[in-house]
Amino acid sequence: MTGDYDGAMTVTESGRDAAATLLANIETVVHGKQEEIRLVLAALVSGGHVLFEDVPGTAKTVLARAIAGSIDGAVPSRIQCTPDLQPTDVTGLSVFNQETRRFEFQPGPVFANVLLVDEINRAMPKTQSALLEAMAEHQVTVDGVTHALPNPFLLLATENPIEYEGTFPLPEAQLDRFAVRLSLGYPDEQEEVRIVREQQHGHPLESLQAVVSVGQVAELRRACEDVYVDELIDEWLVRLVRTTRTLEEVEVGASVRGSLALIKIARAWALLHGRDHVEPEDVEVLFVPVLGHRLMLSPAYLAETRGLSRDEVLGRLRDKCFELAPPPRPYWSARDAEESAA
Repeated sequence: MTGDYDGAMTVTESGRDAAATLLANIETVVHGKQEEIRLVLAALVSGGHVLFEDVPGTAKTVLARAIAGSIDGAVPSRIQCTPDLQPTDVTGLSVFNQETRRFEFQPGPVFANVLLVDEINRAMPKTQSALLEAMAEHQVTVDGVTHALPNPFLLLATENPIEYEGTFPLPEAQLDRFAVRLSLGYPDEQEEVRIVREQQHGHPLESLQAVVSVGQVAELRRACEDVYVDELIDEWLVRLVRTTRTLEEVEVGASVRGSLALIKIARAWALLHGRDHVEPEDVEVLFVPVLGHRLMLSPAYLAETRGLSRDEVLGRLRDKCFELAPPPRPYWSARDAEESAA
């Protein structure tokens, strides 16, 4: 067993309680998607952003509003992307004030705690790029002046996977800015019946109450940093990401940004499951959502797997990476033995 793990070094109880409370509150509005909600909250807690590749009507907007509504004082915002959307429509612009004879900055919709960018690939590349600084630095620069975004700041962007006419594919640099890419999908039959019945007399969002404060979200982020990661997990995670760069099926593998995102999301994922440490199983679950969109697949492999879904294609690559870079099972066997003896 390596590292300096100590049972006394645990995530604060208040941090874990806040995570559980936030998750439970959102589930009162978005049903049957607990693991998907956890992934989105993991991005929030770790300071990342989320790309949904999903058909319309799967509660993406509801989820964004539910997250904002669960945080006391948080401000939600939404941008509907169209080809004529300009960068200043996102960031805001300076307007001349006749009374003061000065230009005054008018903030755009990006100045929010939870921002939903609907159908981001319908916006022109110059408008898409206006979001890059906001995503990476949590700030925007307009007319040479830098303006900080609210804290916390979570960007949720959507793409429609069944309609590509008139769209502008996101460049690799922008895809790499998203910590997680996932799909909510349709609810099962029972959950859909429940949704229909619940909305007979109004939307559940109307009665949603804030359950955590902005300060508690900041505490969650600090708690996330305290989640323990053993040295063996760190080393294995890096080997796993580096393996994506050696596969013949992959033209361009995940970068160092992928390694950083994977460990941050793994910490947040563990916290949202009430644990104070990361396990190899966390990395197995998160491999595709965190690294899948960072891989540029070779044309030959795309042709070979033409009849498979995206998840099936990436699942094959994940299995191959885990075969070439197996998880550190001896560490966990030793730790399990120690815990059993105690």
